[in-house]
Amino acid sequence: MELQKFVDKEKEQMINTLSEVIKIDSVRGEEREGAPFGEGPKNCLNFVLDKSKDMGFKIENVDNYMGWAEYGEGDESIAVLGHLDVVPAGNGWSKNPFSGDIENGNIHGRGAVDDKGPIIACLYALNAIKKSELPLKRRIKILFGTNEETGSEDIKYYLNNGGEIPVCGFTPDGEFPLINGEKGIINVTFRRIFKQSGKLILKKISGGTAFNVVPAESIAEFLCDNELKEDAKKIFKSNDKVCLKETESGFILIAKGVEAHASTPEKGENAIGNLLSAIKKLPLDKDLRGVISFVSESIGLETDGKSLGISLSDDISGKLSLNLGLIEGNSDHIDIKINYRYPVTKSYEDCAPLCDQKFKQAGFEKISETHKKSLYIDENSDFIKILLSVYEEKTSLKGVTKSIGGGTYAKAIPNVVAFGPIFPGDVIREHLPNEFLEIEKLHLCMDIYAEAMYRLANK
Repeated sequence: MELQKFVDKEKEQMINTLSEVIKIDSVRGEEREGAPFGEGPKNCLNFVLDKSKDMGFKIENVDNYMGWAEYGEGDESIAVLGHLDVVPAGNGWSKNPFSGDIENGNIHGRGAVDDKGPIIACLYALNAIKKSELPLKRRIKILFGTNEETGSEDIKYYLNNGGEIPVCGFTPDGEFPLINGEKGIINVTFRRIFKQSGKLILKKISGGTAFNVVPAESIAEFLCDNELKEDAKKIFKSNDKVCLKETESGFILIAKGVEAHASTPEKGENAIGNLLSAIKKLPLDKDLRGVISFVSESIGLETDGKSLGISLSDDISGKLSLNLGLIEGNSDHIDIKINYRYPVTKSYEDCAPLCDQKFKQAGFEKISETHKKSLYIDENSDFIKILLSVYEEKTSLKGVTKSIGGGTYAKAIPNVVAFGPIFPGDVIREHLPNEFLEIEKLHLCMDIYAEAMYRLANK
């Protein structure tokens, strides 16, 4: 309770500072000398570091990639990892997305939830600890990232340049009670070159918007004579998933699906899968038929990788999830872009080589790949027990761990888990128009984070 009194005293100043931070447009911009992610993230970082210095903390700016504020003494440190960069505002706002307005008990603007609000709450939670003069056995270091939304190159730079690895810590960039498991994520692009001849020619094919989104529409354009066009019209006359539109030189097939996030692809319906299933009904040239049949039969509408031989699962995080996110091609090649997420107790080696081999055998070449390893920290770890006990005490809610198919900033640095700021039942507002955060919930977060930092620093 002693620490909570100091937290309460920091509330007003915390909100005022957050308002100023939200006013800084920190969307990634053009790289410049001294500004690796553009002027906005750089300016926001320097504003927060100056504020941290004024509070009396030791600070360091790591070449404007990221920075940190630190309090306490000792050989070991705990870390709180947050980010100051934000996604673009986009359309649909009813007010200036960088207003930082405070009204009706809420604070408004891009980053209020993700992640300016939570990390500024942590900074003032640390100030409360400092003012309380409670003893600490470890240093507490708050890391301010500037590139979480577009690659987390900020923390990679920090670690590659001698950045300290904490004994434990958390990122306020996820959900309560606590996320201790995150599936590994692989984005991979395969290309197949082919030749066509005959009366039916694929001119163009496309579908999807991103690796991590189940596509809601996919389109293929064909060239053919009138006889084949009439045959195609009969084939798709009663198909409720695919419609045909005539063109002067052939026809276009448009397949519909249901959009969903790639972490839960089973909640959607893949339009590319529907399109490929439809195309298989056409009198395709042999080479093209092989391409279409392989992708349709190896993935199609599947969401667990079974036909690719990678249907892994574990008791902690469930099944591997797979999403056929994009297809792009023309008359001589097709690119397939897939996103798959393997269970937290598995590894890249358990699935990627098998997937690659299947595509290679079908004549595909791997063009590009990105990989984020899975994250899993045992729920019985001492520091996780501490975080959950603080959550329970401050909220009177049950503290349990969870594993997710998505990824958080916790993957950027070892020994860190996601801990808030979103409470069970909260409406999701990050990345959406009119983002805002309730001030009382942010104050509760600050209280939780102050107690959590204090206990971790004395474990």
